[in-house]
Amino acid sequence: MNRLVRLPLPSQATALWRRLRLNELGPLVSLAAVSLFGFGFFSLAGQVAEGDTKGLDEKLLLALRRPGDLAQPIGPSWLPETMRDITAFGSVFGIVYVTACVVLYLVLTARRRAALFVIVAVGGGEILSTVLKLFYRRPRPDLVPHGMETFTASFPSGHAMLSAIAYLTMAILLARISRGRRVKAFVMTLGVVTTLLVGISRIYLGVHWPSDVLAGWCVGAAWASLCWFVALQLQRSHVVEAPDPPPPA
Repeated sequence: MNRLVRLPLPSQATALWRRLRLNELGPLVSLAAVSLFGFGFFSLAGQVAEGDTKGLDEKLLLALRRPGDLAQPIGPSWLPETMRDITAFGSVFGIVYVTACVVLYLVLTARRRAALFVIVAVGGGEILSTVLKLFYRRPRPDLVPHGMETFTASFPSGHAMLSAIAYLTMAILLARISRGRRVKAFVMTLGVVTTLLVGISRIYLGVHWPSDVLAGWCVGAAWASLCWFVALQLQRSHVVEAPDPPPPA
């Protein structure tokens, strides 16, 4: 009779470690980022619930308004309109439009499974954002007039969160399938800068507390890092296309 051979616990842990490729830099860094940003979000959520962020939130919002007229943000007259343009990149339409463009690009370059992965990653992030808003139900700031209409709860910032999820996930994936360090660095920088600008615009327009935006960045980056980890595993198993484009014929 064949007996089931059980590996000692250390050996099982080592086997799992290697199976998940945690002995490689990419998977190890991605899981570490999930842990770091996830901890940052829950820590911040606890501080918000206790009211520990109220003083700093109010101070930062007021610092972006003219002392004699809180309805007027600081800066030149064209800046509020520019900020409304920037914040559109984090709206549902903006995210869907950019995602659709990237998905179409992946399909046209024969990377249909990578395109499906992007859809699932961004769509899952949208669901997560909705669930978190319904759970925390934090009211919008009433300290200063809003620079645009709002319809959902404040915590975490959906624009900041979805920007981090969509732009960072797509940047990571596009960097993986691009040749050349300069192209990879450009794609990653573009994703990070866009995410930061969208979050800053939400604070400037007075529609979010700064802690809302920071929490959105944290949970969005955690989700994007998790998607990065999953993508690495799927690419290794050839479920998602290999990172390097096929050589020219």
